[in-house]
Amino acid sequence: MSDTQGPRADALAEELVLGAGFTDEDRPWVLAALSALVSHLTRWEPAEVSVEVSVKHRDHKEQQVTLRAALPDYPPLVAKVADRDLNHALAEAKRDLIRQIEDEKTKREPKNNRLLRKKT
Repeated sequence: MSDTQGPRADALAEELVLGAGFTDEDRPWVLAALSALVSHLTRWEPAEVSVEVSVKHRDHKEQQVTLRAALPDYPPLVAKVADRDLNHALAEAKRDLIRQIEDEKTKREPKNNRLLRKKT
């Protein structure tokens, strides 16, 4: 992780759970692949966030990556992507999870009220 992301990048490293199909040897490249999640998780304290990544049928034709996030006051978010290329599947799952986080955030944002929006 780069130093430009500071302690939040370290928080992702601490909170990321490698599930089935991944080993501790995979951790550095999985963290690098998921680094874009850091900026979307900064609204919560690191201890409140749980992110888990797993892969089913690794090294087979259709590897399925599942990325789960447990965030305070949000429903469980799950992104699943199947692809022949593990890097591509992980990247697509990350993008889908980011989209889900942003959708949930939009649902909670006060509409048409700038004063309330600035307070949250």
